[in-house]
Amino acid sequence: MDTKNNKLQAKDLINVGIFTAIYFVLFFVGMMAGYIPIFIVLLPLICPILCGIPFMLYLTKVKIFGMVTLTGLILGLLALLMGSGIEVLVAGLVFGLLADLIFKAGNYRSLKWTIIGNGVFSLWIMGYVSRMFLARDAYFAKVAAGYGQEYADTLMSYTPGWVFPTLFVVAFLGGVLGALLGRAVLKKHFEKAGMLDA
Repeated sequence: MDTKNNKLQAKDLINVGIFTAIYFVLFFVGMMAGYIPIFIVLLPLICPILCGIPFMLYLTKVKIFGMVTLTGLILGLLALLMGSGIEVLVAGLVFGLLADLIFKAGNYRSLKWTIIGNGVFSLWIMGYVSRMFLARDAYFAKVAAGYGQEYADTLMSYTPGWVFPTLFVVAFLGGVLGALLGRAVLKKHFEKAGMLDA
């Protein structure tokens, strides 16, 4: 594909649809670990690593600005439709856009910027966990109603206020680790795409 062509084409939209669907399925599988309270704190690490291989394969096909933004928006919309708050939609859009800008800065060929961008993109998961800090009383009342007071109390004990900023760092590191895993597994794809600078 001509990298000078900055318009999304049908092939680009197909790639967005396919890889966003794969990402969301794997992400949802990772989220199932949240049935154990302690794993909710670890989800920002687990999910980006789990999604690292397919997302890195997707990034070898991204050549046009807007594809990753669209992916973040779709992921946020899917999460919203499944009952998550508006925070996850905002996070999907914001961090999808920021990641897209980072990938563009590397001309969609820089492996270094791709790894960093994947870390930034992975911050969209913070839309899920932000409610337990930004709307704490309402969130834990809902958790208690659905999973029982014991589960809610246990989760609350694992998530004091200082954990919130820490989870941003954890999510970014999860994205970087997922990217490195994807790079290792998909080395030939990156060689073919000319992404060999890191």
